[in-house]
Amino acid sequence: MIKRLKKVIFPIAKLAFDTYHLKQRKYTYEGIEVKLSTEVFPPHFTISTKILLDYIQPLDLTDKTFLELGCGSGIISLFAASKGANVTASDINQVAIDALKIAAVKNEIDVNVVYSDLFANLTDQSFDYIIINPPYYPKAPQNDKERAWFCGEYFEYFIKLFAQLSQHIAPNTWMILSEDCEIEHIKQLAAKNGLNFESVLEKSVLKEKNYIFSIQKP
Repeated sequence: MIKRLKKVIFPIAKLAFDTYHLKQRKYTYEGIEVKLSTEVFPPHFTISTKILLDYIQPLDLTDKTFLELGCGSGIISLFAASKGANVTASDINQVAIDALKIAAVKNEIDVNVVYSDLFANLTDQSFDYIIINPPYYPKAPQNDKERAWFCGEYFEYFIKLFAQLSQHIAPNTWMILSEDCEIEHIKQLAAKNGLNFESVLEKSVLKEKNYIFSIQKP
């Protein structure tokens, strides 16, 4: 019942977000600031980004190779790089790519920013860490902005992701998902590509549970 109610509420919340986000906003974490285009996923409007930031905060990332796959605002990439990681930030949204390049210069943080549809332009690279904050609402996206929210009517994003991820798995590959999404179905899609999910963090914010999963081959 709760999930059904949230699915009904989501379009209303999305409209509220779009109205709020007509004005360019800023997001800051540990002194790192990004300006948010209206065309890019909003870390201030959801809790998943903050949970991931807090999760990696205590890690020693010095000289580790780190990929944020689908970086959006890039705040996670910038923070990881500030901790000494060699960071690659990728996205399919050119607006996000351009904004992150500007933010990297303004924050004086070195990040390798790559335009890529998942691993399409990352084929010859390997990483110690891969971080994924995916779209998971089952609806066909109509543009790059909606790709940050919607995974396709038949979860096409995850089907494509897991097929590629099985060839690029990192020792530490983490994905965050909300109880709002169809977690069991997503796990089944991963399993078809020989990938296992293990919960490494469960956090409730405003009665919404979020999970960080470690994804590995058995």
